[in-house]
Amino acid sequence: MTDSETIQAVLAPVAAGRAAVRLKDGRADIILDVTGLAPDTRDALEREVRGAAEAVAGVEQVRIAQTTSRPRRRLIAVASGKGGVGKSTIAANLAVALAASGRKVGLVDADIYGPSQPKLMAAEGVKPEAREKTLIPVETRYGVPMLSMGQLVAPDQALAWRGPMATSALGQLVDADWGDTDTLILDLPPGTGDVQLTMVQKHKPVGAIIVSTPQDLALIDARRAIALFEKTGVPIIGIVENMAGYHCPECGAVSDPFGRGGAEAAANDLGVPLLGRVPLDIAIREQSDAGTPPAAGNGDKAATFHRIAGALGDWLDARGD
Repeated sequence: MTDSETIQAVLAPVAAGRAAVRLKDGRADIILDVTGLAPDTRDALEREVRGAAEAVAGVEQVRIAQTTSRPRRRLIAVASGKGGVGKSTIAANLAVALAASGRKVGLVDADIYGPSQPKLMAAEGVKPEAREKTLIPVETRYGVPMLSMGQLVAPDQALAWRGPMATSALGQLVDADWGDTDTLILDLPPGTGDVQLTMVQKHKPVGAIIVSTPQDLALIDARRAIALFEKTGVPIIGIVENMAGYHCPECGAVSDPFGRGGAEAAANDLGVPLLGRVPLDIAIREQSDAGTPPAAGNGDKAATFHRIAGALGDWLDARGD
């Protein structure tokens, strides 16, 4: 074995095939592939590799260069044709439920003019760090790394940005250092404007979930959102009907202030699945305001979100990517 091969063999148990070594004049130059590893894991691996190489007889100097290839990462867009339908709440709980099922999922709050994920995910006031001009997502207590424009600006600061500025800023969130995260939930701004169109065209989600309430006006806007994704070639995973029936905590009666069955009818007309219904429940609002997504708990409300996340997971698995 040559000297380089000796070092390669020593590093094999440590680097698991991630290191390539060249030895010359007592100096070991090591290329370390850190694709898919979180920043802390990368640094720890480099330290282990350096220590192992320095322990080899004849090695006087060790130089390590980390290299990474862009990992294949799936984006799931959560969208709505209009605001006020609970899109961000659905996105947050989907991410939490997917993470609880063992998936490596992250959350991007792309609602640039009204970011709410820091509050929903109990990450208000937590600023992301950057490494070589690349953002590092904030780790939340629910096992979901996230980034939001709400973490980068003051809570009371209004963003008067035109489309190109907004999409450029959001691109930095999507292209952050997500480590081994393989699926990103993208909480899009409501509507079907320039920001949404550019984001979808540039980052090409593998699929989209449309959130609507049962009322006719919201469903009209939901159809517009579906048309946007169809126009850009993004498959519609399905529709989630939010605020679907109100269960009175006092008398137990169930009423339908926003109508009933509209989203299911729209899904049937459009030939897309109805992924589930989320009730209009004050407990969901209270838990969301407190930064404790219902999907992180137990009971009927958690089960509702986990069923929807399960349908999304099945869709992803069926794609095979």
